[in-house]
Amino acid sequence: MFRRYTSIVFAALLALAAFPLGAFAAYDTPEVASIGTGNAKWIVDVTAGPSGAPNGFTVWWMKKSTFDAIGGTWFPTGNSVQAAVYFTGVPTLNTWDGTLTSFVLAPNQTIKIEIGDLFDETGLTNANTLALSELESGVEYVFCAWALGDGSVSASAYSVAVTGTTGQTNCTYTQGYWKNHPGDWPVLSLTLGTVNYNQAELLSILGQPAMGNGLLTLAHQLIATKLNIAFGADPTAISADVAAADALIGGLVCPPVGAGSLPTATTSPLVQTLDDWNNGITGPGHCGSTPARTSTWGGVKSIYR
Repeated sequence: MFRRYTSIVFAALLALAAFPLGAFAAYDTPEVASIGTGNAKWIVDVTAGPSGAPNGFTVWWMKKSTFDAIGGTWFPTGNSVQAAVYFTGVPTLNTWDGTLTSFVLAPNQTIKIEIGDLFDETGLTNANTLALSELESGVEYVFCAWALGDGSVSASAYSVAVTGTTGQTNCTYTQGYWKNHPGDWPVLSLTLGTVNYNQAELLSILGQPAMGNGLLTLAHQLIATKLNIAFGADPTAISADVAAADALIGGLVCPPVGAGSLPTATTSPLVQTLDDWNNGITGPGHCGSTPARTSTWGGVKSIYR
């Protein structure tokens, strides 16, 4: 009897050894973080765990009030009050200046996604109607993410639920704010006059004292104005002045990137107008303490890069 029992146990162990233990494993849980919210969308960082997300990942979200009312749980098979999107392919809308090329994540890779701005996005599967709609303004939402499984490795556990409230983007910040918060920039390049600059070059221009060079005083305010517009501020009151500033700068290259210059007497009227708009004296008003980290509209991207 003992021999028979031993044989059965030995056979079972052989069977387990022949079947890869990895088949029972699950992908590591991704981490998610709220980067910023606008009136109708929410920017989220998704960071894969050490095993990555080789099949893509899923993000779920719903109103915080609903989440609390149902006991802080998620609907595994979807629900009319829970948005669900499977990020599995190649994005073409919000690519963050080409840094985002796939929703398949390498180990510990971080990417940004724009919840509420997915209607025209590609690389999505099984997205329900709610997920393709804009978010409601002034509403607190909760979301989580998890790595998709495959035939041999299970899906990850759900990430910790994170909350955020949609807010105002139709407001402005000063040049000093943008100079000191490069991580909040909604675009990574701008055109001043007819010359395009990357973020590093724009930051060097913002950090360069004008020392009587009207080109620099104008560039400082124009950079802030264009970042505010890309952020979502209504440009109606300032569009003509932006065009006039670009026309005045033309092909001059701003220091320290180049050696261009303009007399302050020529630039001062436009500088004052742009400065008043950036400070909220005119236009939609200053943002105050409202977080600015958000992304630009698709149309603004093509205009201000």
